[in-house]
Amino acid sequence: MDTEERRRGILDTARRDGSVDVNRLADRFRVAKETIRRDLHTLEEHGLVRRTHGGAYPVESAGFETTLATRTTRHVPQKSRIAAAAADLLGDAETVFVDEGFTPQLVAEALPRDRPLTVVTASLAVATVLADAEQTAVLLLGGRVRGGTLATVDHWATRMLAGFVIDLAYVGANGISREYGLTTPDPAVSEVKAQAMRSARRRIFTGVHTKFGAVSFCRFAEVGDFETVVTDAGLPSAEAQRYSLMGPQVIRV
Repeated sequence: MDTEERRRGILDTARRDGSVDVNRLADRFRVAKETIRRDLHTLEEHGLVRRTHGGAYPVESAGFETTLATRTTRHVPQKSRIAAAAADLLGDAETVFVDEGFTPQLVAEALPRDRPLTVVTASLAVATVLADAEQTAVLLLGGRVRGGTLATVDHWATRMLAGFVIDLAYVGANGISREYGLTTPDPAVSEVKAQAMRSARRRIFTGVHTKFGAVSFCRFAEVGDFETVVTDAGLPSAEAQRYSLMGPQVIRV
């Protein structure tokens, strides 16, 4: 197996399993650990993985995106804390946009049920979570349903969303970086997110620390477009400070 084949095998494994371990890769490919570390370094330089202590995990890109089912199994305690903290920022908002994805779904679950709310969403999962809330009116955006994320996209969704003025938008992303802003792999998803940003008076980003520094294909917002960024304590405080200097309050939970 040559170098390129080995690196493709490493990337395929990372995408299939969600992460890779240097020791296991060295055993599997029968090479030195330092060789695997060089491979991971190269893959990281190409924006395909993010390295961690002892391994790496895949970066979502135009050619790879995790499914909603996969997202429900990763960093669940952190995502739950983020969602609860984000829901506490609702304030006096009466109309709310909740993005697709597992963390926004948890935000929807954490929203108060004892006051009138109108929730606009492209996510079938979010709509299902809120469907039995007596004081919550749910407006599900129409459009093509993406099977992996169970969310609607394309011009039907964006046109409907463009007709609203929304008090607060809870927005997720596949990556957030100080240089490239907020990104997502699919142009159709990017258009829905960008329209949500335009339609909302207030905007809150919710995402685990692994999103930070990651860059995907389509940019839909800048860091400074958000009033608040809610993440977990896995984001170093120094890095959180760098993001806060760009405009938003950064909350680590």
